[in-house]
Amino acid sequence: MTTHDRLIIGFDRALRAITGTASAARPNPSAKVVEQALTDSERRHSAGLMRVNHVGEVCAQALYDSQGAFSHNPETRRQFEQAGREEEDHLAWTAERLAELNSRTSLLNPLWYGGAFLMGAAMAKLGDANSLGFVVETERQVEAHLDHHLQVLPAADVKSRAIVDQMRLDEIEHGAAAQALGASELPLAVRTAMKGVAKIMTTIAYRI
Repeated sequence: MTTHDRLIIGFDRALRAITGTASAARPNPSAKVVEQALTDSERRHSAGLMRVNHVGEVCAQALYDSQGAFSHNPETRRQFEQAGREEEDHLAWTAERLAELNSRTSLLNPLWYGGAFLMGAAMAKLGDANSLGFVVETERQVEAHLDHHLQVLPAADVKSRAIVDQMRLDEIEHGAAAQALGASELPLAVRTAMKGVAKIMTTIAYRI
């Protein structure tokens, strides 16, 4: 694939991520789960949490696209592309769930995507080991974040739970794959800063 081809594909993925029109290659984990009744407050809470998860997937698309584009290692680039395709499944699943909950994706998706793309490009410029280390730490934090969502989602929202559970399994695999490719451990200050940025993002995305 030429650089020109990758740019076109990346631009298409960016548009689909920002507009919430991504398509999934795998079946939605909640497709065969029977919807249960939710109160209005439960529905709003679930929608806020799933909007946060959708924003996380918008950022994942940007990160994997930028890290793959600036990687000089074909094996590393292939891993970023594979993970990005699976993250697009998550993007489609969360968007579908938001529609079922009569809600919407974040109004700030262009901002989330742009910021994440720049961050991914900056990490890639530091070399594949650091870039992969960023993936490992990101996926570690996302796993913890999804664990928390499984605790706080309404008990009756079994459809959202099915999606989040599969997302969690995929994120663990992505982190392990990046680790196997030679990821380096990020400094504590960087890991702490990542948590702070994630906290700000999730707080805003829950509402906007």
